[in-house]
Amino acid sequence: MIEDKKVSEHDHIPLTASEIGFLWVQYLNDTLATCVMRYFKNICEDKEILPLIENSLSIAQNDITIIKEIFSKENHPTPVGFTEEDVNLNAPRLFSDAFILMYIQKLEVIAMESISMAIGVSARSDVSDFFRNLLISVSELHDKARKVMLSKGVYIRPPQIPMPDKVDFVEKQSFLFDFLGHKRPLTAIEITHLFVGIQSNALGKAMMMAFAQVCKNEDVKQFFLEGKGIANKHIKKFSLIMNNEDITAPMGWEALVMDSKAAPFSDKLMMFHTTSLIALGIANYGAAAGTSQRMDLSATYVRLAAEIALYAEDGANIMIKHAWLEEPPKLIDRDELVKQQK
Repeated sequence: MIEDKKVSEHDHIPLTASEIGFLWVQYLNDTLATCVMRYFKNICEDKEILPLIENSLSIAQNDITIIKEIFSKENHPTPVGFTEEDVNLNAPRLFSDAFILMYIQKLEVIAMESISMAIGVSARSDVSDFFRNLLISVSELHDKARKVMLSKGVYIRPPQIPMPDKVDFVEKQSFLFDFLGHKRPLTAIEITHLFVGIQSNALGKAMMMAFAQVCKNEDVKQFFLEGKGIANKHIKKFSLIMNNEDITAPMGWEALVMDSKAAPFSDKLMMFHTTSLIALGIANYGAAAGTSQRMDLSATYVRLAAEIALYAEDGANIMIKHAWLEEPPKLIDRDELVKQQK
C-alpha cells in the first residue's frame, strides 16, 4: 500500500466529500466558538474558569488557520461563518460563570463525538492529523473543565446503581416488551441516555430562554420560546421515567441565566447555535433508541426525535428567510447544467 506522502510527490490527492464536509462544519463551529468565547472572556470573573475560556478560544483560532490553509490549497472557498459583526463584546452579563463552566464541559463532550466521526472518514493524512490533534486538545480541555466542576461542586454525576453480584442472561421477552403494564427496571445504558437527554435539554432550555430575552426579530423570539417549551416537555418526560424508578433527575440550568436584555450575539449566530444543538439532539435520540432494549423507551425516543425534527425545519425556514443559512458543499446539479445548455 502506497503512503499518502509518496503519492503526493507524483499526484495530488483531492479531498473527499466527507473531508470537505467535516472541515466545513468545523470551520463554522470554530468561528461561532471564537465569538462566544471572546464574549465569555469579557464577562468571566472566576480565575479558575478564565483559563478554560482562553484555552477554548486558542483551539478555535488555531483550527480556523489550519482549515483556511487546507481550503486555500484546494481552491475551495472559505465559508463565511461568524465574524465581528455577530458578537457584541460590550454586552452585559447574560450568563453566570457557572453556566460558562458547564457550557464548556458540555460542548467539549459534543465536539469529541463529532471529531471522532471525522477521524473515521478522513483518508488524507493532513486532514486525519488535524482532527486527531484536535481530539487530543478538546479531550484535554474537557478534562480540565471536569476537574474545575468537581472542585466547585457543580459537576452533576450520573445516577448510581447497585453493583451486581453475578452474571445474568435474559430468559423472557418481557425484558423487551411491556406485558400487562409491568416494566422491568432500567439498565445502566438506559439510565445513561435518560440522564444525557435531561442534561442536553436543560442546556438547550437555558440557552433558548436567554436568547429569547435578547433577540431582535419577533419570529426568532417565537422560535426560541417554542423551543424552550419543547425542551421543558422532554425534560419532564425523561424525569418522570427516572422518578418512577426512584432515581433523582438532574437539576436544570435556568438559574444560571441573568436578566439582561442586551444581545451579546446576533440573531444569526443564536439561530445557528440552536439549530446545531437540535441536530445533535436528534442524533442522540437515535442512538438512545437503538441501545434502549425496553421497547417503550425506544418508541418514546423515536416520537420525540420526530417532534424536534419538525421544529428544526421551522428554524431552517427562519434562517432562509433572513438569508442566514450558509449552504454547505454539495454535488453539482447535473439536471440544472443540462437546462442551462438549452
